[in-house]
Amino acid sequence: MDVWTTAEVARLAGVSARTLRHYDAIGLLEPASHGHGGLRRYGRPELLRLQQILLLKRLGLRLDVIAEILEGDLEPVDALKRHAAELDTERSRLDRLAATVAATIRQLEGGQPMAPETWFGGLDPATEAQYRDEARRRWGQAVVERAWSTLQDLTPEERRAIPEAFNDINTRLNALREAGAPADGPAAQAVTADHYRLIAVHWGDGPNAEAYRGLGALYTDDPRFKDTYDQVADGFAAYMRAAMDAYADANL
Repeated sequence: MDVWTTAEVARLAGVSARTLRHYDAIGLLEPASHGHGGLRRYGRPELLRLQQILLLKRLGLRLDVIAEILEGDLEPVDALKRHAAELDTERSRLDRLAATVAATIRQLEGGQPMAPETWFGGLDPATEAQYRDEARRRWGQAVVERAWSTLQDLTPEERRAIPEAFNDINTRLNALREAGAPADGPAAQAVTADHYRLIAVHWGDGPNAEAYRGLGALYTDDPRFKDTYDQVADGFAAYMRAAMDAYADANL
């Protein structure tokens, strides 16, 4: 009878000895026998079972599902249907994650600062909960819900126009900064008014003075935002915060 050691099977199948020991420990692939010193030996039936395990694993099935199939408790077609449903769920999560990554890239390139509710799209549940809590602490539950609802109602064209609108405001405000215009002066405040109106639209409601000043503080205190605004020009984040503080003091 042909027999193979753990090392020989590992080399033959392209898996590690540790993987074979794990499969043995969970009862998925037991060796034909144990030799002196615990040496595992595998026969042809075990090699065939290993082949089936690896084929099913390549399809993305979990080890517990593979065990059910090999033990005859689950038909392969049922397992694949279950796997297809899991893939659909994962694809939806990856779509959300891709959208989050794309928005982050636009932000880092000087585009729209990401709204709080978009920070956690597609992330794993633990991280998603962390960012949801952060958004709620900063903005409050009502703001997050209104902003999410507003963003969902935008057309794709309207969403694509958001970075351009913020870029225009950043460019105009930075030109005034470079010209020496004070952040609380009439010219800078006129541009800041445009910024406030744009923020108000995408928040679903205009932020009050405290919230708007808090947003300005975020632009200088949070590296995720400060780096974005200081890519417009060194010191731009601080200038914008000063302009926002002045606008809140005078108008909100």
